[in-house]
Amino acid sequence: MRSKFDEQLELLNKEMITMGALCENAIAISAKAVIEGNLSLTSPILTFAEKIDQKEREIETMCLKLLLQQQPVAKDLRTISSALKMVTDMERIGHQSADIAEIVQIANIRVSGDTAELHDMAVAVIKMVAESIDAFVKKDAVMAEAVIGYDDVVDGCFDRIKRLLIERFSQPGTDGEQTIDLLMIAKYFERIGDHAVNIAKWVVFSITGNRE
Repeated sequence: MRSKFDEQLELLNKEMITMGALCENAIAISAKAVIEGNLSLTSPILTFAEKIDQKEREIETMCLKLLLQQQPVAKDLRTISSALKMVTDMERIGHQSADIAEIVQIANIRVSGDTAELHDMAVAVIKMVAESIDAFVKKDAVMAEAVIGYDDVVDGCFDRIKRLLIERFSQPGTDGEQTIDLLMIAKYFERIGDHAVNIAKWVVFSITGNRE
């Protein structure tokens, strides 16, 4: 019975990795669409969001079956219940990547130094999402704590971009609508970072039983 249960937990890990990879790709493509002003990249993001939704439902079903059939306790119970919580944040990451794509579609954002500023922020949130899922699979609380701390980098990027855009907004001849759209996109990236922090906190809980 234990061997079968371990196989099911390993399959859960694989499904979490798959969903995490979908999230990373959605963020990366949405960032590329912004930075390059490439409308053709927005359609694949919506497809990724749909796949993320589907994967969330599959993982939820898997976790509920494990809870009902195996009746896990202690650490196993924390692992499964944490996965149930994590997929909710991962689903929100998919939707927020799609929200960025919708802004690109509607706003017709032009490539500029401002869009380039978003690159570092996108790279940072992709790192956070990837490492939070990796920490879950490896059961590495130290890695998860590092993700939580790395949120300061994302917040710093957001503050820098916000100051830059506010300064740009006050200058004559500035496209005010694009400036506001870019600020909204930066806020979505900042929120994605917050979701990665939530994922990492659930990883810590699954390992230690403690959650901030």
